[in-house]
Amino acid sequence: MKKPAPKQPHDNHLELTIDRLNEDGLGVCRSMGKEVLTWGAFPGEKLEATILHKGQRRIIARRQRVIQPSPLRRPSPCRQAQACQGCPLIELQPRAQLDFKRQQVIRAMQEAGLKRVTVPEVIAAPQELGYRTSAKLAIGRRHRHLRIGLYRRGSHEIVDLKNCPLHHPLINRIIDVVREEILHQKLSVWDPRQGDGLLRYLLIRVSPANNRALVTLVTGRRDYRSLTHLAKWLQKKVPEVVAIHQNVNPGSGNAILGRETLKMLGAPDLRDQLGDFTVHLGPTSFLQVNHDQAARIYRQVTDWLQPQKGEPTLDLYCGIGGIALHLAAKGAEVTGVEMVEEAVHYAGQNAKRNGLDNCRFIAGDTARVVAELVARLPSGTRVVVNPPRTGCAPEVLEQVASLQPKKMVYVSCNPQTLARDLAILESHGMGVDKLQPYDMFPQTPHVETIALLSPHPELRKSRKKRK
Repeated sequence: MKKPAPKQPHDNHLELTIDRLNEDGLGVCRSMGKEVLTWGAFPGEKLEATILHKGQRRIIARRQRVIQPSPLRRPSPCRQAQACQGCPLIELQPRAQLDFKRQQVIRAMQEAGLKRVTVPEVIAAPQELGYRTSAKLAIGRRHRHLRIGLYRRGSHEIVDLKNCPLHHPLINRIIDVVREEILHQKLSVWDPRQGDGLLRYLLIRVSPANNRALVTLVTGRRDYRSLTHLAKWLQKKVPEVVAIHQNVNPGSGNAILGRETLKMLGAPDLRDQLGDFTVHLGPTSFLQVNHDQAARIYRQVTDWLQPQKGEPTLDLYCGIGGIALHLAAKGAEVTGVEMVEEAVHYAGQNAKRNGLDNCRFIAGDTARVVAELVARLPSGTRVVVNPPRTGCAPEVLEQVASLQPKKMVYVSCNPQTLARDLAILESHGMGVDKLQPYDMFPQTPHVETIALLSPHPELRKSRKKRK
C-alpha cells in the first residue's frame, strides 16, 4: 500500500534560512520545493515569514520576525521600510551594501563572457540619506484615506509616505503640505477603476545648491481653478517652491506624464548647480537624483575621455547636457544627441548660460542621428554614451564602433545591459580598459557604472574565432 504524503500545514507560516540576495536585493532561499523571495532578509539569517503569494515555481513571503539576524544587519533608519519596500538594503550595513553592488557588476561581466574586465571597489556616495533630489509620487485613496507615495512592490497599492529618509528634506515638506491642502480643499484624486479624478501624480524636483523646488501636478483633466488654489497655498506655505506646473494625462495606462504641460505659477523652470555649471531644468527633464555623485561621475568621465581642444566629440543620450558641458569646458567640439526635445532645448540654453559656444545638440532618434553623424565624423572621434536602463540599440553600438574612437566612455545604471553592450562592442574591436562602479542610490540595489574603452583589434579577431 502506498504511503500517504505528509500533510501540509493549514496556515501560511514559513521558517526560512536565507541563502543569498538576488539582483533586486531580496532574500532568496528554497522551501516547499519552490524559490522563496523575502524583502529585508539577508544571507545566513533565520526568520519567520508569511506567504503573500504562491506561484507554480516561486513564493513571495513577508518577513514577520528575525530569529537569527545577520551580523551585517543594522537598525532601520526608516519607520515605513517594511510597508514601503522601496529600499530593500536599508537594514544592511553600508559596507555590505557596497560589496553586494560590486558582486552584481562582477556577475554581469562574467555572464557576458568579459573575463578580462576587472571590477574595483564601489565608490560610496557622500550621503547615505537625504540624497534624492527628485520624487515621482502617486496620489490616490484607499478606504477613503488619501495616500501620496510609492506603489508597494508588485501591486497598485499606494504606500502613504511620510518623512522618507532618502528624500531631500524639502521634498518631504512639500508632500506634507500638498496632502494637507488636498484634504482641506476636498480635491478629487484619480480612481483607476473609474478612470476619473483630478490629481494623479505629484512630481518634485529640488535644487540642493539653491534650496529651491519645482513641482508638477499631473492631472487626469484640466481644472485650472482648483489647481490654482492648491498651487497658491503650496507657495504660501513652502516659499522655496519657485515653479508649479500642470501636466495633463487623461490616459488609462501606466505612463506618468501626458503630452501637455502648462506653467501655472512662478518660474518656467528650475535653476540648479551641477558641479561647476549652472543649469536649468524643465518639469520633464531628466537629471540624476543624487547631485553629488553625479558631479563625481561627470568629472571622472571627463578625466577618462581626455577631450582635446577643437576635436569632435559625441555625447549620446545627452539629456540636458551635464556631461557635454564638462567636455566642452575642456575645449572639445561636442555634439549631443537626445530624443527628448525639451531636454535638447535646455541643453542648448545651458551651454549658452555657461559661455560655451562649442556645443550643439540634436533632437531625434539616436540610431538615425548617429548614422548620419558617423558618415561625416573622422575616425578616432571620442564618444560618451549614457543610455537608459535598457542600454543601447545594437545598431547604435555598431555605428559608434565603426568610428574606432580613440577613447569611449559608457555610463550605465544597469549592470546587465552594460555587460551585454560591452560584449557587443568587444566583438567590434572596442575593449574595456577600466571599469568603475559608483553607489548612486544608497539603500537600494541599484548601482551606476562607468567603463572606459579603446580600440583592441585583437578582440575582434578572437570573437570571430569563437564564433
